[in-house]
Amino acid sequence: MTRSHPGSPSSPSQNTSTATLTDPVRFPGAASAPVRTKRAFVLLLMTLLLPGSAQVVAGDRKLGRIALRVTFTVWAVALLLLVLALFNRSLLLALFTHPVASLVLIVLLLALAAGWALLFVNTFRIIRPVLLAPGMRPIVAVALVVSLVIGSGSLSYLAYVLNVGRNAIGSIFANGPALEPVDGRYNFLMMGGDAGDGRTGRRPDSLSVMSVDAETGASAIISVPRNLQNAQFSEDSPMREIYPEGYNCGNECLINAINTEVSTKYADLYPGVADPGAQATMEAVSGSLGITIQAYVVVDMDGFSKLIDAMGGIRIKAGGWVPISGGMLPGSDSRHVKPDGWIPAGEQKLNGFQAQWYSRSRENVDDFARISRQQCVQQAMLKQLDPATLLSKFEGIADAGTKVVESNISSSQLGSFVDLAIKSKSQPVSRLTIGPPDFDPGFSTVPDFTVIHERVRKLLQTKADPKAGAVQDDSLTGVGQSAPGNGPQAGGPVSTRVAAETPSEDFTPVTTRPDGQPITAAYLNSLYDIQDYATLELLLANNGQCRPL
Repeated sequence: MTRSHPGSPSSPSQNTSTATLTDPVRFPGAASAPVRTKRAFVLLLMTLLLPGSAQVVAGDRKLGRIALRVTFTVWAVALLLLVLALFNRSLLLALFTHPVASLVLIVLLLALAAGWALLFVNTFRIIRPVLLAPGMRPIVAVALVVSLVIGSGSLSYLAYVLNVGRNAIGSIFANGPALEPVDGRYNFLMMGGDAGDGRTGRRPDSLSVMSVDAETGASAIISVPRNLQNAQFSEDSPMREIYPEGYNCGNECLINAINTEVSTKYADLYPGVADPGAQATMEAVSGSLGITIQAYVVVDMDGFSKLIDAMGGIRIKAGGWVPISGGMLPGSDSRHVKPDGWIPAGEQKLNGFQAQWYSRSRENVDDFARISRQQCVQQAMLKQLDPATLLSKFEGIADAGTKVVESNISSSQLGSFVDLAIKSKSQPVSRLTIGPPDFDPGFSTVPDFTVIHERVRKLLQTKADPKAGAVQDDSLTGVGQSAPGNGPQAGGPVSTRVAAETPSEDFTPVTTRPDGQPITAAYLNSLYDIQDYATLELLLANNGQCRPL
């Protein structure tokens, strides 16, 4: 009988050893050139799709098993985040916006990116480029770099983007306590303006309140004229002791002057408050509207322009031509020199500079036309700042966002507010102007505040009809009638228009003159040259009409 010896060719152990040594995955030395090339690309693909798997099958199995555990853990966490996105979006957003949680996430992403990069380097060593055909070596090297950028580079960029957002949040928002809804709503005061040359402090050029239902996200924009007089401070305001009957020191006491006066004269009434002027203005708007405003955001006009540019512009339908102001005529307090440019009527895409002037210009029209345009620009920004725009232009938007002067909104609550903003995009937006067209054209800037309180209360209690896209409430009729005994300073009759911006409110832009000829910038400039202001006012009368596209 012939016995097999351990060293004989027929020995099972030797057969196993021979099979192992000829395995082209672990021992590519004996493989053909095409097999080595295929092996190289397969190992790179395995490292890209399942980090650690290439080490398990062709390299350091211990390292591979550790990497696979990390990979499966990351997949489990990603699945959990997906579940949160579906069932608890506000919690997910809170994780990304909270300063501590976002820092931890950034560190973890960078650690994962570094570990993934090391796995790619290790995979390249396992490939053993010297065994590849000379012509394939640079191709495999390029494939390695591309895979490294796709994998590790993507995680690094995500960490960078999160850090940009984290820094922007830290620059803009406060670290105070979370806000609670009042009567089921969050009310935010939006102030736009700048300090400007020759100005002491900041004087807001626009004041509007964004009121959002805490459950549904249904929102309303309430615009307050900057020249409102006798503004009423809320009951808990320290300024109420100075002006118990309202901010009534004469024609200089406009509501937008409160910021400067408090900052320069009464800051000691607000110990520990970062911006006493903004806080006092918020209290004045609260008292004047009869609601509790929980937070404010102050936007620098330069930042406003850069933010719109970062978004790629906004799209609107303009009712009339709007001048880009060139300044006042010498010796005149109401006439302006020929504008530096014009924003035409009709469908327009505005860049930041144009949108800034579209919101600010008030030549040849009253201040309420400007307020209507401001509301329209705000709605266009909200409508067009969709997730695709935010993701594709996040860095620029975040950088422009740091131009927001300040806000007392707590950064820890941003997640829930972002979630609420997402909800509000599917809801109609109601609008109310404290003045024409929602109040009678004879509306006084020293109004009957009980009328305003009632009107605001009705607006915020009214439920929107999603199908109609407008507010339905006939009880508003006659709400704005002057209170007995208030005389000519009281608010006049109120119109019943409290509707969201919808196609049913469409209009025809004014693009032709009375003689049927088209309106052009040259023609409008010629009216300035001959000082035909009556015709200018006639042609520009509808420039307060606007609809976001």
